[in-house]
Amino acid sequence: MVPGVGKHTYLPCPRLSAFLYSGLSRRKSALSLIWAVAASNAIVIFQWYFWGYSLALSSSATNGYIGNLKHFGLRKVLDAPSPGSPLIPELLYSFYQMEFACVTVAILMGAIAERGRVIPAMVFTFIWTTIVYCPLANWAWGINGWGFKWGVLDYAGGGPVEIGSGISGLAYSWVLGRRSEKELLNFRPHNVSMVGLGTFILWFGWLGFNGGSAFGANLRAVLAIWNTMIAAAFGGFVWCLLDYRIERKLSMVGFCSGTIAGLVAATPASGYIPTWASVILGALVGAISNYGTKLKFFLRIDDALDLAAEHALGGIIGLLFNALFADKDLIALDGVNTTASGGWLNHNWKQLYIQFAYVCAASTYTFVVTAAICKVLDMIPMLRLRATPEEEALGMDDVQIGEFATDYVEVRRDYTDWTPPYGREHLSPPAAAGDRHGRVELSASSFNQDSQHKQNGNGLDPISEKPGDVEEEEGSNSNLSS
Repeated sequence: MVPGVGKHTYLPCPRLSAFLYSGLSRRKSALSLIWAVAASNAIVIFQWYFWGYSLALSSSATNGYIGNLKHFGLRKVLDAPSPGSPLIPELLYSFYQMEFACVTVAILMGAIAERGRVIPAMVFTFIWTTIVYCPLANWAWGINGWGFKWGVLDYAGGGPVEIGSGISGLAYSWVLGRRSEKELLNFRPHNVSMVGLGTFILWFGWLGFNGGSAFGANLRAVLAIWNTMIAAAFGGFVWCLLDYRIERKLSMVGFCSGTIAGLVAATPASGYIPTWASVILGALVGAISNYGTKLKFFLRIDDALDLAAEHALGGIIGLLFNALFADKDLIALDGVNTTASGGWLNHNWKQLYIQFAYVCAASTYTFVVTAAICKVLDMIPMLRLRATPEEEALGMDDVQIGEFATDYVEVRRDYTDWTPPYGREHLSPPAAAGDRHGRVELSASSFNQDSQHKQNGNGLDPISEKPGDVEEEEGSNSNLSS
């Protein structure tokens, strides 16, 4: 099961930005986000192979904070039972955990939307994965991590993945600063269809994350998948209904946002809680994350893609839910974790302050260290994080990538200039209907009346584009204007 899940979990990595982030941004900066996620994915793969796995999950490190370099370059990582579960070999476990790191950075790349430079973001990616993500992963999943030994319940990454990406995205956005006011006016996603497609691919891949974190084809994996589906469904509906209350419209972006919030909340909780608790979890996170999108206005931080509201708040809610609803009998369904204490359902009252302390530690460490990395990089002239105002106005795609997610050539000539030539004189060329560039189209009859003008290469009359008074142009039927 787990090898198949490894491929299943790879789906969200580059496609998260390729569809979801691209659709949410303006057209002129859509491809830069795709490039940033794809390139950061490659950086994380190298970092994880180079020393990331060893720093995050080396079983011989005992400091409780970060691993050592015993497995530098994946040395001696082969068929031994993995630190995460004796059910799978360590080489497979290291690959599976690499996908978590890739997705975390993919989410984080949303912070550079529409004004961040991609090359400094790649340098940031390597440093951030080393000194932020690796410690967070060690705390939660390392067999000697302080959180793991203290009894923190974090099933599939509420701390490393969700708080790591959401809070770091907030810190990165804070250092970058707000987009220009002109760019914020009348901002709307440029392709909502892509937002929907990206969300549903993400949903599919998330089942691999949460189901695969049981490390086997067992009942706990099925439970995790069910909880993920339920939380996502209720999160989507609640968010959408809250938007409908104000707009009286059924927003597709709203439904997708709530769905993602539900998936996020299920990440730390899906392998611990009963299915009925996922109904509450999905509805609650859909509402809290919806209202959480207003925090960026109070904080004056331009979190363009709402990473903090959806990922940080969703992860925090899921972690706190474990304190209340985790059931030790459900945790033991994998046949491995048979000594877990559960949460309040099992009268384990202290689990609440354990989870709360873990949330506070992860959030504080992540924001402070991420902001420090960004500040230092931004002081290096060639690694300044933000594009210039002129580059921002032009768009990140044109300035940094030289290609576009949705490229087009604006038609400035007459419709007939780019249609096949008409071989018979008695056939009138078609006239495009409607209003083009704010000027009403002339009828096809006026085209036939103008027989004295110079013809183009297709034997058709071209359009003149001379400047002049609008009234003068409207009073003349001798030329077609565009």
